[in-house]
Amino acid sequence: MEKIPMTREGFVALESELKHLKSKERPEIIKAIAEARELGDLSENAEYHSAREKQSFIEGRIKELESVLSLADVIDPKTLSGSVKFGAKVTVVDEDTDEEKVWQIVGEYEANIEKGLLNVKSPIARALIGKEEGDSVEVRTPGGERSYEILKIDYS
Repeated sequence: MEKIPMTREGFVALESELKHLKSKERPEIIKAIAEARELGDLSENAEYHSAREKQSFIEGRIKELESVLSLADVIDPKTLSGSVKFGAKVTVVDEDTDEEKVWQIVGEYEANIEKGLLNVKSPIARALIGKEEGDSVEVRTPGGERSYEILKIDYS
């Protein structure tokens, strides 16, 4: 299996989610299923079916997180420097709107564009990787062509 790159923060967040699912969510859903069973006829018991559906989701997520964490390759961006690489915090300016944005390039399981965490496999991240401060990049996005200038690369 191929290693999955992620930052220390991403690894810790996934580990925390896994612990929460195992120690809190799983016992609660087992209890809910037991209570729903006590209500009698399971074929027409909406609470039972809902609880079983939720249990299925929780168990699937636990398996996924265990798999991802076992394949994790934790990369410490503080040990890196130079051009844009995994873990870099990149400050860019949209050359059309002059809007500044800061993105950190992270693994796909920790990506969250609202928080400025950019999936390493996204078109924008792929365009930025290997570039230097002052470089311009052209990115084809679902919203059309975008041009960004790299203002700053930070690995702290």
